Amino acid sequence: MSDLSYLFDNDPARFEFHPGQATMKAVVTTGNGDYDRLDFRDVPVPEPRAGEVSIKVLAAGVNNTEINTRLGWYSSSVTGGTDEFAASERGDVDLADGGWNERTPFPLIQGTDCCGEVVAAGAGVDPARLGERVLVRACMRVRGFDSLDNIWMASDFDGAFAQYVRVPASEVFAVDCEWSDAELATIPCAYGTAENMVHRAAVGDGDRVLVPGASGGVGSAVVQLAKRRGAEVIAIAGRSKIDAVRTLGVEVIERGADLLAELGENKFDAVIDNVAGDGFGSLLKLLGRGGRYASSGAIAGPMVTLDMRDFYLKDLNLIGCTAWDEAVFPNLVGYIERGEIRPLLAKTFALADIADAQREFLEKKHFGNFVLIPPR
Repeated sequence: MSDLSYLFDNDPARFEFHPGQATMKAVVTTGNGDYDRLDFRDVPVPEPRAGEVSIKVLAAGVNNTEINTRLGWYSSSVTGGTDEFAASERGDVDLADGGWNERTPFPLIQGTDCCGEVVAAGAGVDPARLGERVLVRACMRVRGFDSLDNIWMASDFDGAFAQYVRVPASEVFAVDCEWSDAELATIPCAYGTAENMVHRAAVGDGDRVLVPGASGGVGSAVVQLAKRRGAEVIAIAGRSKIDAVRTLGVEVIERGADLLAELGENKFDAVIDNVAGDGFGSLLKLLGRGGRYASSGAIAGPMVTLDMRDFYLKDLNLIGCTAWDEAVFPNLVGYIERGEIRPLLAKTFALADIADAQREFLEKKHFGNFVLIPPR
């Protein structure tokens, strides 16, 4: 893999028009702040550079990460969950540490999940790739898989909330299946994040795995992917979504229950958790000796209480998961093509209605994933 650090170079001139230049519709996020920062407008169509392809976006998923990046939730100054921060009266802000790696390069086209068709190839790219229906690996290892340095489409450089996007050809994977474009667009971020966690936590046949937040996009993906590996999965979900999560074939515990009383200490091999918040401490007590706790998020709040005795006396492994391992995305493509997982598409919206989609997303009444459809 070539060095991808050049993608950090977000030249503001990319949104300037030149005579005869083709244009497209896109949602440009203009800075940290509320929904008025989402500007649906015309921008130039990006041309692929050497080693890149241009993709016609067929569908683009909606994730927590786009909302968090717009809000600046990743800033160390933020101590509450996404919902709490989104509802706070902040006005427009400028949080220098509010992005994934560096200051978010606003103005930015977000959109982490992309299902599309390869329509142009830059120098050095096999022209046989034209016409492929593809998914984009949104988490890219900047200097190859021997380094954890990573860069994310739509957080560090322009993404898929547009009619076209250009990306390195090495990060584009053809998928041969009967799923719809919208169904495929539910996969990259949620399932990539989930597969990375179960992979890093070495979830295997016979393991007992607890999944908090199992009704969310990542949580429901974790349930499927852990079950696929032969694990016994216990899911946690809000009362209104218990029946929906049960359709995935697992036992479900209601959120807010006394987990220690219901499940018992030292009974799990792994906890795959993107919730965190006040419940974090009890999750470690549920793990047995040598248990693995993996996380890539903290939707209930990033500030937690850790009893170090639970950590070191039980020889626990705490595994942070942001950079995707090399096997993760090829694994997902194989699972799709062999019919080993299924998409959970909750609803589609027109790209121009992104604010409505994000508002409804934060209400957390849906099960599965929301997807945006660009104009054709």
